Amino acid sequence: MSSLATSIGSVPSASPTVRHAIANSSVPSFPSSSSTFLRHGSRSIQEDLCVCFYEGGGIRAQRVTGFWDALLQVARFEGIRGLWKGVGTTIMIAVPSQSAYMVTYDHLLNKTFPTLLPASALTPLLSGVAARTIISTVASPLELLRTSLQSTPLNPTAPHTLRSVLSSAQNLVRTQGITALWRGLTPTLWRDVPFSGIYWASYETWKSTLRTQYNKKGAPYEFISGAVSGTTAALITHPFDVAKTRRQALLLSQEGIPAQTIHFLTRILRQEGVGALYAGVTPRLAKIAPACGIMIASYEGVGRYFMKGREDLP
Repeated sequence: MSSLATSIGSVPSASPTVRHAIANSSVPSFPSSSSTFLRHGSRSIQEDLCVCFYEGGGIRAQRVTGFWDALLQVARFEGIRGLWKGVGTTIMIAVPSQSAYMVTYDHLLNKTFPTLLPASALTPLLSGVAARTIISTVASPLELLRTSLQSTPLNPTAPHTLRSVLSSAQNLVRTQGITALWRGLTPTLWRDVPFSGIYWASYETWKSTLRTQYNKKGAPYEFISGAVSGTTAALITHPFDVAKTRRQALLLSQEGIPAQTIHFLTRILRQEGVGALYAGVTPRLAKIAPACGIMIASYEGVGRYFMKGREDLP
C-alpha cells in the first residue's frame, strides 16, 4: 500500500525531474520530454529556461521562470493528465520493487547484519546499501523502460507507448546484446546505493532520538524523520541522478554511450558548471520528501498493525 500511494502521489513531480535532468544534457539531439526544460545556447547555466510543446506539427518553446511555472505550463497545454504521464509504468515498477526492497532491508537489518555486526551503528547503513544494490540490479531494465516512456518521441505524431518502447528495447538487445538493458545500472547504483545508506542511517538516528530523548513516536514523527532523511540523501546524491537520467536517455536514443559516471560528471561540471549537476533538484525534492515520509510512516504503521494482530492470536 505504501508503495502504491507514493508512486501515484509523486508522479507529477517525478516526471518534471526526469525531463529537467535530460534537457540539460550537453548532447543536443537526444529526446527530451514534451514539456522539457531547455537552455538556449549550449553551456551557459544562467540562460533562460523554457518548456517545449508540440504545436502544428512543430515544437514551440514557452519561456518559464522555474519548475513551478513549468508545472503550470504543462498542466495548461497538456492538461492535468500530462502531469501523470507514465504513472502506469511507475506503479508497475515501484510497487513490486519497493515492496521487495523494504522486505529485504528489514530482513538484513533484523536478521542478517546483527549476527555479523552485533550492536553496530553501521547496521542500518549497510542494510540499506545491500538491499538497494540487490533490488536496483534486478529492476534496472524496467527503469530503462520507464525513462523512455517519459521522454518525448522524435516524431510528434508517433508518441511513445509501451509497445513502441518494448520494440526499441528488443532492437537494442539485438544490436548490442542483453547486457545493454543494464548499461545504465552503474550510474543508478551510484545514485541509489549511497542514497539508501544515507537515508536509513539518518532515519534510524532521527527515529531513535525522537523516541528516547523527546518521547515522540507514531506516524507523524516517522513521517518527519523520513522526509528529513530523504531530503538529506537526495541533496547529497543528486548529481548521480543527473548522470543516470542522461545516460539512459542517450542509450535509447541511439546517440552513443557517455563515459563512466565520474568522468561523465566531470565533463558536465567542466562544460556546464556546478548548477548543471543540480538540474531538476527542486522537483526531485518535491517528490522525495513527501514520498519518503509517506512510505516509511505507512510501512511502520502496517508493521505495527500486523504485530498487534499477531499478539492477539491465542
